[in-house]
Formats: sequence, C-alpha cells, structure tokens
Amino acid sequence: MLRAVTKCLLTNAVAGRRMMSQGSLAGKVAIVTASTDGIGLATAQSLGKRGAHVVVSSRRQANVDKAVSLLRSENIQVTGTCCNVGNSEDRENLISMTLEQCGGIDILVSNAAVNPFFGTILESTEEVWNKILHVNVTAAFLLTKQVVPHMEKRGGGSVVLVSSVAGYQPMQGLGPYSVSKTALLGLTRALAPDLAQSNVRINCVAPGIIKTRFSTALWQSEDLTNELLKQMSIKRLGKPEDIGEVIAFLCSDEASFITGETITVTGGMNCRL
Repeated sequence: MLRAVTKCLLTNAVAGRRMMSQGSLAGKVAIVTASTDGIGLATAQSLGKRGAHVVVSSRRQANVDKAVSLLRSENIQVTGTCCNVGNSEDRENLISMTLEQCGGIDILVSNAAVNPFFGTILESTEEVWNKILHVNVTAAFLLTKQVVPHMEKRGGGSVVLVSSVAGYQPMQGLGPYSVSKTALLGLTRALAPDLAQSNVRINCVAPGIIKTRFSTALWQSEDLTNELLKQMSIKRLGKPEDIGEVIAFLCSDEASFITGETITVTGGMNCRL
C-alpha cells in the first residue's frame, strides 16, 4: 500500500512538472533570429510549445512562410518576417513589427551567423573578417541593446546568444568564424552585470556538432563524422532540438538564477574544464 501511494505521488509530481514546463512561457514574446531552419527553428518550436508567441525571421520570405506554416500546424503562436540582422533597417523593422503585432518583447535568441570562408586563417581577408564579425558579433550586441528597454518595460527578460564549441576549440579551416564565436562568450560575461540592473538575464549556448544544413561540411563525410564521434562521450551527432530545449530552459523562470553563463551542449566533447 505504501509503495502504491509513494508511486502515485511521484507520478503526479512528475506530471505536474511537465505541465508547468509546457506552459512555463505562456504570455511571453520571443524573437528568434535565423529561425526558419536548424537550431533556430527547433528553438522556436521549444519556446512555442511552452506557450511563448514566437517571432521567426530569415533573409528569404519563402523560408519565413514555410516556417510559419509548420509552427502553426503545431498549434504554436507565431509571427514571421524577413530580417537580415546585418542590416540596421531590418533590425529596426523586426523590433517594431514585434511590438506592433505582439505588444512587447520578453525573450531574444540571437542565432544568426555567417561563415563565408574556409581555409587557413592567414588566407582570410579583411572583407571576410568584417562580414563575420559584423553579423556574428556586432549585430548580436546591437539587437540586445535595442530590445532591453522593451524588456525592462515588461519587468525583465532573457537573452540567449548562440555560440559554438568552436568558440572554445577553434576548428581547422574555420578560424575567423571560431574567433567570432569566442567573442560571444566574452560578450555574454560583459553584458550580464549591466543587464541585471534591468532584470534581464543573458546567457550563451555553445553547441557541439549538430546535424543541420549550416554544418553540412562537418558531417557529410563518414570518415570525418567517425573522427568527430571519437571525441564525444555520447556517440551520435547532436540534433537541433537538443539545443532548442536548453535554450528554452534558459529563457524560463526555472533558470532565474542563471546569468552570464555559457552552457556547452556537445555530447561530452572535451572543450573546456
């Protein structure tokens, strides 16, 4: 009898936590950049399934329309728009559209990134560096700066920057990109104390090898995949939803005492102490 009662209590407690998790972001508005595919789309799904109204964006309208249709089919509140985060006018339009259609901003997930170069770092040009740093770092900072006043009006908020395991361990052939991802680790730490004054938390996620279109060059070769798997404790490539779920946690009240941190999601790849 006692065992049955205990089992019932435990089952109800777990069910209760699941219910809380599913509605933990109800009433929140979340902007997710580069969110029509891969990690960005999975993040929009994870946030939306917890009750957030998600604002998805991409540089191409066709991709936005496809993502919006998919998310609506999953009963997720969603608004979509075109946005190239490297363009200041596009950033302004993204924010103003969100305010007009959703009434405020509570969450920003800065996921947009570019990598127009592959080769030895000494072969990279000034143009390559300017583009990578502008989109991957500067735009992330400027978007954060733009949304914080609106978060403050709603009592606070959460920002998540998407970095990479390459930010800890630069990848061969991806020197400038790796440096940009290292910069996001520092940006997170630098912003945390100031944003806390506005009750805004900022954290960072550093994914390992995640099977997305963006990372195709890292996993399309079976030999290279096998070499990468040797570095992991969990012997599989990551899935976009592995990252989306961590981001959703960081945006929730369950992570209310976490700020200025970077969470590595690498399957046990050894990238730091």
